[in-house]
Amino acid sequence: MHTSVPRPLGIFRTSLNSATVVLVFGLLKFWYLYLDDLARDRSGTFARRALEEATGILAAIVLVPAAVWMSQKFRFGEQPWMRLVPIHIGAAIVLSIVHTTLMAVSRAIVFPLVGMGSYDYGVMGWRYPMEFSNFVVIYATFVGALNLLDYYRELRDRQILAAKLEARLAQTQLQNLQLQLQPHFLFNALNTISSVMYEDIARADAMLAQLSELLRRTLRRPDAQQVPLENEIGTVRMYLEIMQERFGDDLRVQVTMDADVARMLVPQLLLQPLVENSIRHAAGKTPLEVTIRAAQSDGELLLRVSDNGPGLQGEPLEKGIGLSNTAERLAALYGERHTLRFDNSPEGGLTVSVRIPLQLATA
Repeated sequence: MHTSVPRPLGIFRTSLNSATVVLVFGLLKFWYLYLDDLARDRSGTFARRALEEATGILAAIVLVPAAVWMSQKFRFGEQPWMRLVPIHIGAAIVLSIVHTTLMAVSRAIVFPLVGMGSYDYGVMGWRYPMEFSNFVVIYATFVGALNLLDYYRELRDRQILAAKLEARLAQTQLQNLQLQLQPHFLFNALNTISSVMYEDIARADAMLAQLSELLRRTLRRPDAQQVPLENEIGTVRMYLEIMQERFGDDLRVQVTMDADVARMLVPQLLLQPLVENSIRHAAGKTPLEVTIRAAQSDGELLLRVSDNGPGLQGEPLEKGIGLSNTAERLAALYGERHTLRFDNSPEGGLTVSVRIPLQLATA
């Protein structure tokens, strides 16, 4: 399997962090040994212990970049472990010899300089294997910890990348749904205008002007999936003005929006398909009445669009492109945190209810 080449910047950062860890552990070891001396009633060892651990820490810090390079160059999991173990054992032997030599030399120089006499490090032939028995454990722990840390970082990066890809896919799906809805809405609006054109050209011309303004409003931010409720109410009012030109006094609309929900976010073009469905559902009634209500309810935003049509006649409501699209967009945006219901109104007619989380629009 291919082994990646360690990057110098990555080695530097990891070495810097590792050197800090070595320093902390060295200080803890010094404190442990000094307290052990006090426990054994050995006084006056502070300076000696401090110099011993200082030289040991500095020697270890010098070797940290090499150990980091080895851990990244020969990572477990990228190559067969039977091949890697001998390599790391060899590296541990070499680094241990260098570490012991650096400590012996530095102590032989420093101790006389500070007036503490020559430093007796014992017989070096036995000192090297003795120090190796400790060093190999430290080296194995060090390499294992760095490998685990690298795997954790890679797993986290993959999770972040997967989350970004999922969010991008969801955004693309939402944009596709919105692009699907806009031609559907435009087709229905033009079809409505064409039905009036041969009866009253002036009314048809006024409807075209209103449709042009409505399209300009909806296309002002074509990538926006959510807009403040007050903006959505303004859009649906413009749509209703077009319908008002067609139905005249036969269409009566009442819009009620509580002030505390005006700045709450809702999906763009959420209400238009619901209102269009109510008008189609109640077609034939004179007058045709549509009521839009927006309020807070149990910590959620509740939107209701009601009509005075025949209501549900024991059969499920047939959903066209607009309603199906709306249901899919709500599911994509809010998951299980929304409801979309179609019920008969107590006073007759159909009521479409939408519940979504409260989300305040920022400036």
